Amino acid sequence: MINAPTHASLAEVTAIDTRGRGPLLLLLVAAVAWLVLSGILALIASIQLHSPAFLAEYSWLTHGRTQALRETAFVYGWAANAGLAIGLWILARLGGSSLRALNWTIMGTLFWNLGVAAGLVGIATGDMTSFALLQLPRYVQPLLLVAYAAIAIPGVLAWSGRRMNRTYASQWYIIAALFLLPWLLIAVQSMLFWAPVRGTLQAVAAGWYAQGTWTLWLAPLALAGAYYVVPKVTGRVLPSYEFAPLAFWTLIVIGAWTGGRHLIGGPVPAWIATVAVVASVMVLFHHVVLWLNLRVVFSGTGNAIVFMRFGFVAYLASGVLAAFTAFRGIAAFAQFTFMTPALEMLGLYGAISMFFFGSIYFMMPRLTGQPWASGALVVGHRWLVMLGIAAGIVALVVAGWIQGAALLDPDLAIDAVLERVKPALLASTAAHLILLGANLLLFVNVLQSAWAGCRANLPAGTPFRQPATLEATAS
Repeated sequence: MINAPTHASLAEVTAIDTRGRGPLLLLLVAAVAWLVLSGILALIASIQLHSPAFLAEYSWLTHGRTQALRETAFVYGWAANAGLAIGLWILARLGGSSLRALNWTIMGTLFWNLGVAAGLVGIATGDMTSFALLQLPRYVQPLLLVAYAAIAIPGVLAWSGRRMNRTYASQWYIIAALFLLPWLLIAVQSMLFWAPVRGTLQAVAAGWYAQGTWTLWLAPLALAGAYYVVPKVTGRVLPSYEFAPLAFWTLIVIGAWTGGRHLIGGPVPAWIATVAVVASVMVLFHHVVLWLNLRVVFSGTGNAIVFMRFGFVAYLASGVLAAFTAFRGIAAFAQFTFMTPALEMLGLYGAISMFFFGSIYFMMPRLTGQPWASGALVVGHRWLVMLGIAAGIVALVVAGWIQGAALLDPDLAIDAVLERVKPALLASTAAHLILLGANLLLFVNVLQSAWAGCRANLPAGTPFRQPATLEATAS
């Protein structure tokens, strides 16, 4: 939809935005660059599912390594950089003062991305771990831990030096994410690498970490953006806001306990899976409160709110489906099928990434003091990314449904099962191609907008020139 431009008010762009512009733009540009790379890797991995000979002559691009490269680039490249940029910016704005100690953020960003790049090289050469969402080589992980702490320093200072006693839900979620990821990394490195536990306890620890990256790190950063942007764009107070602490604490306290649902049927004590099933249902209370708080997202207009609306629906759906598929009867059918990557795509791409996109579209013009460089690229990215995500999820669900039914048929050979799911996998490849095109549009627009903002040479203090519009004319 194309609406009239959104005009800037005098309060839209402040010294808080311009003083943190350089480090935050560095994080955002790095994030979108990793998103494009992960899209290329996802396309290769998707092609290999139905055409195993594709790039088979290159050992560093075998399917297992390509999947690990894609996952690492997406989570630690795209999501980490984008989430940290959004989190630091919101903490500064709600804290009422400019970010301090930004040299730490610059150095941390450089070393974080160098660490991720070194990790990808290690994965490609076979020097990787066997744990999901933690396939980075052992020697890279301590570097990421230190770099993350350096990036987070200005955010912690903004929180501790805030100018008002009252705090907001966005601040709770960001501070939780800033502190909980280092805790997760230290704990899991201790249990898996430094003083490794034995036997099936390694699978339990790895599952706990994989779920923790979602519930204790990525989801809080994404929800922080939603809690900040939605009332700003809609101009409405969030309803039932007094219940927001309940949603926060439910996610933080119970969320990580749901990791055991991935171990149903495995050689682990039965109570671990049972606790995970119960926790998955209990976490639905978190989603109910989010519905009460953020349902005003359906009344707003504008580019940022469209992404937020899509992400909100996907987030609610991912919670419901995670609880549904955690039951043993459903897991017996859906586990180890393409249903699992479908749920991953719904959560990480449909929910987390769409929340991040909405926050970025709201944040970038206020950082640069300029409208988006191209309204056409905004429209193209919006429609292509929504089409790609929807098509990819539907294709993987269909593939998983066919695969689950076929695997339970003892008369079908494995090659016959693969032949049945091939059309759905071809559709999934087409969806990944659409997503890659969408994110290339975003990358070009972010680069052009960041360059225009840096060339504007806006003074660090106020007053200074306000842009004619803060959103693209297509928003």
